[in-house]
Amino acid sequence: MSLIRRSNVFDPFSLDLWDPFDGFPFGSGSGSSSGGSLFPSFPRGLSSETAVFAGARIDWKETPEAHVFKADVPGLKKEEVKVEVEDGNILQISGERNKEQEEKTDTWHRVERSSGRFLRRFRLPDNAKPEQIKAFMENGVLTVTVPKEEAKKPDVKSIQISG
Repeated sequence: MSLIRRSNVFDPFSLDLWDPFDGFPFGSGSGSSSGGSLFPSFPRGLSSETAVFAGARIDWKETPEAHVFKADVPGLKKEEVKVEVEDGNILQISGERNKEQEEKTDTWHRVERSSGRFLRRFRLPDNAKPEQIKAFMENGVLTVTVPKEEAKKPDVKSIQISG
């Protein structure tokens, strides 16, 4: 239940796998290192098809209690989406929207809905509690809530002024 990349290329918290040369003859269109790409291949056997799921977006907001990620995943079931934590601080949301079955008798007039795999990764801040993550999906929106550690209040010690 996650989705496409809309993030700022310079966002230090986003770990989207983006190849600006994808589709060019010298780019990594296949996701292999033999294509002369400047970028490594996709992890776990994912190909550059991961980027074809183009209709989904993720918002990340921070509240006093948690980091909240909201992802648009219209038409997907919760079984088609994975929410994982890698290396203790990398939130990964991935999944797949399958192509609709074609019947030989069908005549398509327009195909605009995307299909394919998607993968989004976010580096969680130090104050996140990844072991307490909760995910919820309703009406095509995945909400992932990552609780935060309570801010430590500074110790204030009163000192008597003599005089």
